Amino acid sequence: MFIEPVSSNVRKGWIEVVCGSMFSGKTEELIRRLRRAQIANKKVEIFKPAVDTRYHDENVVSHNATSIRSTPISHSENILLYAEGVEVVGVDEAQFMDMELPTVCEKLAQRGVRVIVAGLDMDFEGNPFGPIPQLLAIADYITKVNAICVKCGDIAHFSYRTVTDKSRVLLGEKDSYEPRCRTCYYKGD
Repeated sequence: MFIEPVSSNVRKGWIEVVCGSMFSGKTEELIRRLRRAQIANKKVEIFKPAVDTRYHDENVVSHNATSIRSTPISHSENILLYAEGVEVVGVDEAQFMDMELPTVCEKLAQRGVRVIVAGLDMDFEGNPFGPIPQLLAIADYITKVNAICVKCGDIAHFSYRTVTDKSRVLLGEKDSYEPRCRTCYYKGD
């Protein structure tokens, strides 16, 4: 993928990725960074996949009920349309976005936009999830956050599915998932 470089008199953009397991604080960290950008009077737009309606149809909402206004989208290319003239773009639940998201983020960064993306780096089977691996490869800054294992209290970075549904995408909360360390994840129940 070749993207034409920007001239030197334009502000510089970059890509930040916040990743980790469920219940690790990814969305909380995304919201914190976006609120700080708003405090700095930056023009901010936040996006989330239209399929994620767990807490609210439109707002990005953390497990701790912190929320921020967002625009649900069905395809990542829509971000380019909605983000015209924006200085900071946030994307939550990026693992549910299509595989064009890394290209969209790169285009935004080339425009001088600060892009902050949050999402699961692994699915419930421990496999890389959606466009997150490609985003990690092109990110300027990466923050991996951890949860606490509900079985032993160690650092957790796996999302253990507690229900028998084997579909890759299963929107759920504590009724369907729990954070686990590597040892407890592989032990199973």
